[in-house]
Amino acid sequence: MKPLRGSVVLRSATALTLPLAQSAITADNNRLRLFSGSANVPFSQEVARYLGMDLGPMIRKRFADGELYIQIQESIRGCDVYLIQPNCNPVNDHLMELLIMIDACRRASARQITAVIPYYGYARADRKTAGRESITAKLVANLITEAGAHRAIAMDLHSAQIQGYFDIPFDHVYGSPVLIDYLASKQLPDLVVVSPDVGGVARARAFAKKLDDAPLAIIDKRRQAHNVAEVMNVIGDVAGKTAVLVDDMIDTGGTIAAGAKLLRDEGARQVYACATHAVFSPPAIERLSSGVFEEVIVTNTIPVAEENNFEQLTVLSVANLLGETIWRVHEDSSVSSMFR
Repeated sequence: MKPLRGSVVLRSATALTLPLAQSAITADNNRLRLFSGSANVPFSQEVARYLGMDLGPMIRKRFADGELYIQIQESIRGCDVYLIQPNCNPVNDHLMELLIMIDACRRASARQITAVIPYYGYARADRKTAGRESITAKLVANLITEAGAHRAIAMDLHSAQIQGYFDIPFDHVYGSPVLIDYLASKQLPDLVVVSPDVGGVARARAFAKKLDDAPLAIIDKRRQAHNVAEVMNVIGDVAGKTAVLVDDMIDTGGTIAAGAKLLRDEGARQVYACATHAVFSPPAIERLSSGVFEEVIVTNTIPVAEENNFEQLTVLSVANLLGETIWRVHEDSSVSSMFR
């Protein structure tokens, strides 16, 4: 099925399919439990469908003073529980909801609790860049661990070192198979993969290698303040080529839109944007839909509001990939082999 722009597409890499998964899950369904937070329920439902099961029943409400209340509505004693909750906007509410879900499951005597975090909030606060700052990505890891999680799963972390912030087993999943599969199906001519900054070179290089060793270019930029980037120049040849900008997330869109404009000025014939997480903080939509991109390709780790849809947007589903990861963790099977 050819994806339509501005639509959600259920698409995953064929290499992730296990023929015996459904029957095996059914046989062991008495121990596996899946629950969803409120951040992205449709995504969690897709994961549940892939696993051939339903989301567990849960009461979720908010008191008059803003406090959250969570109650699991079935016995999970001795069960392996997976809690799906991206920490997207409003990040503090969704993070607190995840912590309460973990604590509720711990007090209900779950055997193992896994926090499945498609989008890890506060990931950009991964180090101190000035005095008297918090390393909030580490704080979030501490909170999840202390709440009672035994394991965590996240997709496309902004910084790989965040895995080391957890003192519990951590599985880092990549959305690139779905993005690469889609790009390969388009058979784009004269492809060059572009990193929007020096820090994303490793991600872009891995992306380019899987696209038949496409050439790599780098945009040199200087950041003046948070969410403000000044693009300087392009390292590499993009003239007459189809440029694909690759990043882990698109927030305000300032960096990637400025990079696309520079690539156009340097002679790129077409510019595509690829990112796993569609954060889309204002004024991202205005920047992304300005006509500088041929297509903006993201995944559904974060729900894209209807008002944030635009003609050039394509949303691909990574629910099957997360579902396969959950299945492999539950079966003590290899997760990393999915990405080789």
